[in-house]
Amino acid sequence: MTTATRTVLDGLDGIKEPLTDLYRDLHAHPELSFAEHRTAAEVARRAASYGYEVTEGVGRTGVVAVLRNGAGPTVLLRADFDGLPVREQTGLPYASTATGTDPDGNEVPVMHACGHDMHVTCLLGTLQLLAAGREHWSGTVLGVFQPAEELGQGARAMLDDGLYDRFGTPDVVLGQHVVPMPAGMAGCHPGPAFSATDTLRVRLYGRGGHASRPEATVDPVVMAAATVMRLQTVVSREVAGGDTAVVTVGSIQAGTKDNIIPDVAEIKVNIRSYTEPVRARVLAAVKRIVRAEAAASGAEREPDIETVDAFPVLVNDADAVRRTMAAIGGELGADRVLDPGPITGSEDVGLLATAAGAPLCYWLFGGIEPEDYETARKAGTMDKDVAYNHSPFFAPLAEPTVTTGVRAFTAGALAWLGPDAASTGQ
Repeated sequence: MTTATRTVLDGLDGIKEPLTDLYRDLHAHPELSFAEHRTAAEVARRAASYGYEVTEGVGRTGVVAVLRNGAGPTVLLRADFDGLPVREQTGLPYASTATGTDPDGNEVPVMHACGHDMHVTCLLGTLQLLAAGREHWSGTVLGVFQPAEELGQGARAMLDDGLYDRFGTPDVVLGQHVVPMPAGMAGCHPGPAFSATDTLRVRLYGRGGHASRPEATVDPVVMAAATVMRLQTVVSREVAGGDTAVVTVGSIQAGTKDNIIPDVAEIKVNIRSYTEPVRARVLAAVKRIVRAEAAASGAEREPDIETVDAFPVLVNDADAVRRTMAAIGGELGADRVLDPGPITGSEDVGLLATAAGAPLCYWLFGGIEPEDYETARKAGTMDKDVAYNHSPFFAPLAEPTVTTGVRAFTAGALAWLGPDAASTGQ
């Protein structure tokens, strides 16, 4: 650990309680993608109070906070801040009861089921510490609070809104994501670290009619059911054993009444992959199966297959990982940092690095009570007893998760900001 890191982090004890209160407030007030108005206003207010130049409305609802502090690199620190259409079931006193309107116009429950409230809290804490300790580093901090990560559209929206033309191009992009690891731990995998994802909306067309006369109809419900079952063979029969892919049907909708055969059924398919050949093969297989099942059912109209969103593979730069994680290990302890291997979650933060031509280091940090985690691991009940991201039961432990996230983010940033950067992890 460098002297600068230790000195800057000395201020953490004084802001830990307010940050924990902020986390609980954000958790209780989640907002859907591109509707994060309350969150954005609170982020902007706090960052401005620390002395940053703040711009709101970047990429619709994004916030950019800039602190220029002499010569040195520009370090982009990113946090996402949208919630998910999930009804919270944690039972916490600060559990969300919020609702919102989804892109299809439906009123839905909203929850911070992926930990973005924790991401915002930790980045704000890091920005506050860096501003207070600016005599110990030099360069430019570019705090990017990104909307709509869950749609895979927020990073692109901010770039299309002139993020780098307006605020400068970073020399490195850093970020972190809370996950169900023991609180106090961090992990990062060099190379392809998060999978690519493709989401398809499929509309299957039948011919509706009365349930008492199925022979006069083409039933899209049966067509959809057959399609869903056949899609389960893509990974098991069309992807090599040494490759990785996941195909999930996360939504199926059809009909309004038990005695009416509808005209249309809709399914939503999510595909995960790490390489372009596997991605192309799986996409082709999914589309082939959809069309073939429609034909086998006697559909009189070809199905519509629409790409809803797509994330590229997130690739961590190996040198950036070594440098950044050495600094984080120096702060948390080398035994608290691990390589989790590649995961099949997806992230659009990689777009920020690719557009800048800058290295990326995007790491994970734990948010689960360590004793609970270890008990479940030993019992072999992780899937049942440990809530994962996007679960209605997922809510990171407030402490020590907040302080771990702030310590990691601050140490990671100072690995790149002078004057001590050259001595960190190189």
